[in-house]
Amino acid sequence: METGVTGDAALPPHVVTAMRAVAADLAVHVTVHADAMLAYIVDRIPEAGADDELRGLTLGSCSSNLEAALSMVRHGIDVGAATAPVTALEHARAMATRGYSVDVMLRFYRIGHAYFSERVLPQIIDLVPDPLVALPVVADLQRYAFAYVDRVASEVAAEYVAELDRIQNRARAARTDAVRALVDGVDVDLRRAEQTLSHRLTPWQTAFVCWTGREDVDLARLGHVVGVVLGSRHPLLVADGVQALWGWVATPTAPRLNELLTRLGEEVPGSIQVAIGSPALGATGFRASHLEAQRVRRVVELSGRGSAVSSYAEVALADVMSADLDLARSFVVAELGALAVEGRREEQERQVLLAVLDAQGGLAAAAEALGVHRNTVLQRLRRAEERRSRPATERVAELHAALRLAQALGPAVLASDATHA
Repeated sequence: METGVTGDAALPPHVVTAMRAVAADLAVHVTVHADAMLAYIVDRIPEAGADDELRGLTLGSCSSNLEAALSMVRHGIDVGAATAPVTALEHARAMATRGYSVDVMLRFYRIGHAYFSERVLPQIIDLVPDPLVALPVVADLQRYAFAYVDRVASEVAAEYVAELDRIQNRARAARTDAVRALVDGVDVDLRRAEQTLSHRLTPWQTAFVCWTGREDVDLARLGHVVGVVLGSRHPLLVADGVQALWGWVATPTAPRLNELLTRLGEEVPGSIQVAIGSPALGATGFRASHLEAQRVRRVVELSGRGSAVSSYAEVALADVMSADLDLARSFVVAELGALAVEGRREEQERQVLLAVLDAQGGLAAAAEALGVHRNTVLQRLRRAEERRSRPATERVAELHAALRLAQALGPAVLASDATHA
């Protein structure tokens, strides 16, 4: 007795001999069977004949798999040693490149096995006249064919997934390169860049940056939400590491950010912050809006506070004045004096000063804006002037700017105590 070719049955020597003879006879006609198998597959899977190259690879895969399996049976090689032929792996890569699903690709192997069962195995009756021998030969070849297909299909599926990953990585790299070139102001072929990015560059561009301190947040999902609010269901999204995301929307008209910020704030979770640049036109606007969004992020991170969503218009003054942060600190201290200190009372007095200046000196309007009594405003105003060592009517423009800077950046430009101020 001899072990069967699948390793799961003991077969008499005369059955093994017959089986190897059958495999040898079928191998002689591999080309004929491969052509017939291709026609059988194309009839059931039209994608197999989608183009000449894929059709050729399908035929090559049929031929190489038939030849490999029959050769293994002929030489008594256990099916556990089977590996996918080169043409089968190339066929899997071609399927991934053309965008077919892995289910479609694996169906090739199921249909190929069906062809073997329906068209090849019945011929064994003519090759093995003795029914008592033909039956075990057919049964073992069927088991072998199933085990071979199962093993090879797993290998080609793994190659398909690997090729898909390579394609996606190349696409991501190309998108990232195109975005970096646009952001860096490099001259690019706009039509090619639009094709690479699947994003139009001629309409209005509004850039945004999302970031978080956590690694378990789906920034891409939020990016799509931001895109929809800003006017596009298909925003361009590019990951900036694990905890940040760059995004752009292209719209025929500039989004009205003032009307959208509140709605956006309701959509953004507390663990994420979003910075939005001003809408700008065309490829130059793509860059300008993004740079503004990045500067918004810088200001928000400097301040250590801020709302969930911030636009450049809200922080433009602080951004311009804090380009040189050391100079900005010196300016705030020079204009505010002892008011340039972190503390609850100092904060209240700075708020009163700012409200009075915003109201052009009107105490009642300042009180209404702050939600306090007019006398409270007057008392805090006097204390603020004492801390500043000069009246609020002196160097009004500089005082206003220093207060705005302190409001926007907080600890980044304020001293921790009066001694340092």
